[in-house]
Amino acid sequence: MWIYAKGATMFQDMLGLPKSLQQRLEKEYAIKYGRVVDNQLSADGTRKLLMQFNDDPRASVETVIIPEERRGTLCVSSQVGCSLTCRFCHTGTQRLYRNLTAPEIVGQYMTAAWMAKDLPRRENHQRAISNIVFMGQGEPLYNFRNVSAAISLLTDRQGIGLAPWRIVISTSGVAPLIPRIASELHVGLAVSLHSADNDTRSEIMPINRTYPLQELMHSCKEFARLAGPQNRRITFEYVMLDRVNDSDADARRLVDLIKALPAHVNLIPFNPWPGSVYRASSPARVAEFCTLICRLGIHASVRTPRGDDILAACGQLKSARGESGDSS
Repeated sequence: MWIYAKGATMFQDMLGLPKSLQQRLEKEYAIKYGRVVDNQLSADGTRKLLMQFNDDPRASVETVIIPEERRGTLCVSSQVGCSLTCRFCHTGTQRLYRNLTAPEIVGQYMTAAWMAKDLPRRENHQRAISNIVFMGQGEPLYNFRNVSAAISLLTDRQGIGLAPWRIVISTSGVAPLIPRIASELHVGLAVSLHSADNDTRSEIMPINRTYPLQELMHSCKEFARLAGPQNRRITFEYVMLDRVNDSDADARRLVDLIKALPAHVNLIPFNPWPGSVYRASSPARVAEFCTLICRLGIHASVRTPRGDDILAACGQLKSARGESGDSS
């Protein structure tokens, strides 16, 4: 409670503990959330933090705070770098260095919560950061053990106390572990889909060669069967790439693929990054694609890019200092 609910960073501030225990703890342990080595503010209010752990310049990740009118969302990273090499994603150009530990994942929240004045936690106080999405760097399901432990801390009522339905894990499609998001973690699911055609998806997302669409959809059906009513609906993320996945035929394939699921499609205008080989679909094409999906019976919306002027938008994260002193 002292650490996660009250936000104490020094054992001497834990007034309920005996003085001798405070002194022993102060001597043998330290409370560290990670060090903010860069802090950028976008014109739209989005804030991107570059956080470093264990004084290791390579162990750096980006975390994004997205304020909105009625809620605030924190986009956290689960790995330093990524092993998946999705061709449209900036993080995919940074090789995997290591998994983050549960304290390092939670440390991203604690740092942001202090900045947002959510700590110490207060009863009947509207949190500035009310939602967490595992959409930063890395594939969360390839770090399942630490992500699971972090979610336990984030949802513990005696600590941070977030409702599980306010947390969403986004996966590129690690099919065997998707049902466990519902049965063990009890949080929401977002699937980085980006194409309903196996050949196209394998080209832009190599993980599809390991877990093709048929296997992925089976796991999504299992998730929906096991999930509670508050997090049963699956969000399918779909980045709009000009002349790659944005035709009317692509839209119809998408609807046919997910129509048996409780689904929402989140269309994402492609956010360019240095060296990217793709172009964004035009706003008119994105709107037409969205209208067609809705007309065919699937809920859909277009995500408003946030923080793209500081490379904090979807697909733009990369730890600038994360490799050789040199990325959701």
